[in-house]
Amino acid sequence: MQIVDVRELPPHERHPVIFDCFDELAPGEALELVNDHDPQPLYSQFMAEFPGAAGWEYVERGPEVWRVRIVKR
Repeated sequence: MQIVDVRELPPHERHPVIFDCFDELAPGEALELVNDHDPQPLYSQFMAEFPGAAGWEYVERGPEVWRVRIVKR
């Protein structure tokens, strides 16, 4: 599984990097997002742009590190 740690990226670069990584996944593959806050806005964006095509599972819920497993369906 690919790990995408965006904590060191400027905020305006994070979502494009995550979506690029997601686009490269084959169906059934997953990436693990590592972030410094709850990526709830990203979840909303995924559900709007890829309805039914992404699975979302929290692996770790802060308070300092957030990890989310995102699966391409």
